[in-house]
Amino acid sequence: MAAKKLCEAYSKSLIDEVHRWGCLKQTGVSLKYMMEFGSRPSERNLLISAQFLHKELPIRIARRAIELENLPYGLSEKPAVLKVRDWYLDSFRDVRAFPEIKDTVDERDFTQMIKAVKVRHNNVVPMMALGVQQLKKDMKQKVVCEDLDEIHQFLDRFYMSRIGIRMLIGQHVELHNPNPPPHCVGYIHTRMSPVEVARNASEDARAICLREYGSAPDINIYGDPSFTFPRYVPTHLHLMVFELVKNSLRAVQERFMDSDKVSPPVRIIVADGIEDVTIKVSDEGGGIPRSGLPKIFTYLYSTAKNPLDENSDLGTADNVTMAGYGYGLPISRLYAQYFGGDLQIISMEGYGTDAYLHLSRLGDSQEPLS
Repeated sequence: MAAKKLCEAYSKSLIDEVHRWGCLKQTGVSLKYMMEFGSRPSERNLLISAQFLHKELPIRIARRAIELENLPYGLSEKPAVLKVRDWYLDSFRDVRAFPEIKDTVDERDFTQMIKAVKVRHNNVVPMMALGVQQLKKDMKQKVVCEDLDEIHQFLDRFYMSRIGIRMLIGQHVELHNPNPPPHCVGYIHTRMSPVEVARNASEDARAICLREYGSAPDINIYGDPSFTFPRYVPTHLHLMVFELVKNSLRAVQERFMDSDKVSPPVRIIVADGIEDVTIKVSDEGGGIPRSGLPKIFTYLYSTAKNPLDENSDLGTADNVTMAGYGYGLPISRLYAQYFGGDLQIISMEGYGTDAYLHLSRLGDSQEPLS
């Protein structure tokens, strides 16, 4: 995985421009605003949206490219991280090279270009995880076990920014869909059923458990299937519930694999509150020791064998395994926080774990930018 030094691969003028744009102020948007703006995808609105992204994306991309150059403990030098840095610099160059957007033809061309940018970044998360793994291999175990705060905080900022960039691009691109699904404004669903999304995510997680272990615990879902939520992104919710259920299934399966007892089911409860919709995923998989709880939201921790290795094909692969990357929970929490929610884990060692996923009903919180 050979990656050239910055000065060898990119011109000085491009690097200077990245630093100049990285100093500019980002503009956050709310789910409510995205939905109201996107509910009328006229040519004029699409033009305004493209002009906004033409200015906003280079700022967000530049900030991350600069950070990727200045990571502690030599993480910036790891081959996988250099590859991610190059993706960001290539994307910055592509967006900046695009001329001013003046009409519908420009806007359509711009939309195709940012669509390609989004695809280029599909495997940023596993590639960064590989970079962190390369770092862990080079460091003494003693240091890795300590809380590497700086790296953890960087990865939180980096992944949160990635969620935002992908949301903005995806929302704009989806507004061009000539046949949008019912009740959808771009990525945003105006009548989303949390119970239905939880059911689909559970089925996906259970299929993976069956594939890896040959059997899987049952999943029971409690909640009103007719209850709908006026503003949320189903793909985000699917990802979060999928991750939580996958963890619960693995814990229960491994605890009861050699037991004569029937595996207890994983329970999902959907509650409709005034401020939040809360989804609780509850298992009897033995729980997490109290000493391990602070680590579950860090990127350097996983209880499972790591499925990544130096030869992982991350150019196109999008394989999903039961566990091991060590980033499922922290990234799920970022998805929840992106639109004003949260994810909390409460564990009873020797019994099981409860995960509480809070989704803000209001949809008016701004993106958390850094």
